[in-house]
Formats: sequence, C-alpha cells, structure tokens
Amino acid sequence: MVESKVRTFRDLKVWQKAHELVLEIYKITKRFPSEERFGLISQIRRSASSIATNIVEGNKRKSRK
Repeated sequence: MVESKVRTFRDLKVWQKAHELVLEIYKITKRFPSEERFGLISQIRRSASSIATNIVEGNKRKSRK
C-alpha cells in the first residue's frame, strides 16, 4: 500500500469530507425561511464549520493524542 504524506490539513480525507459537509449545509440552509437566518440557520452553519475548524486546529498540534 502506498502511503501519501500529509503536508497540510487540506490533504486529510476527514477535513475534505468536513469541508464538503459545510458546503452542502450552506446550500441546504439557503432554502430555509428567512426568519430563521439568525436562529436555526446560524446554529447549523456554525456547527458544521466548527467540525472542519477543529480538524485544522488538531492538525496544527501535530500530536497523536
């Protein structure tokens, strides 16, 4: 099996999937009622973005914890 080196967080499959999720969430929530903009939409978008952000922060540590 050929193992590729991870140079940046963008090389991580888990980050790529999380990023795809964020893009999909933004597309879906555009169709929500506008009165949910500062409530439900905001919470869902922040939660999805947080996943990718946490992966980036964890990758910066370069630790296996």
